[in-house]
Amino acid sequence: MSDLLKWSPFASSRRTSPFHTVLTSPSELLDAMERMFATTEGPAPIRVEEFVDGKTLVVRAEMPGVDPDKDVEVTMDDGFLRIRAERQEKEEHKDNGRYRSEFRYGSFSRNIPLPDGVKEEDIKASYTNGVLEVRAPLPDDALPTEPKKLPITRG
Repeated sequence: MSDLLKWSPFASSRRTSPFHTVLTSPSELLDAMERMFATTEGPAPIRVEEFVDGKTLVVRAEMPGVDPDKDVEVTMDDGFLRIRAERQEKEEHKDNGRYRSEFRYGSFSRNIPLPDGVKEEDIKASYTNGVLEVRAPLPDDALPTEPKKLPITRG
């Protein structure tokens, strides 16, 4: 007999507790809170990858099936990078008197906090192969520093 694992949509292999997100980053905590209180009326959150490349904050978002000229809006407002997208895909198949159509649509948004000193005119966005990439040069005082090992005293 083979061993089967029961999968639960409420279990996560990445995190054992919702409070673990507090330890990773504030933006992940905000994202988790947005998903927790999300309603079907508002836009769904966009999944992003966020990292620092040299002196540049890079945000990558998967957005297949959107036209970046018409369906995507990237703005900076009140210290946040705001990404909004609208997707409308429709496929129609007609074959031997049969008709079938499939469609996917929806609104998506994401707000990413930016460090103080990031200038809107320096932010660049590009869209390649279904991935939106936003690059924001960071001011020198916002760059991460190397961790310093602190001494531990014994009592």
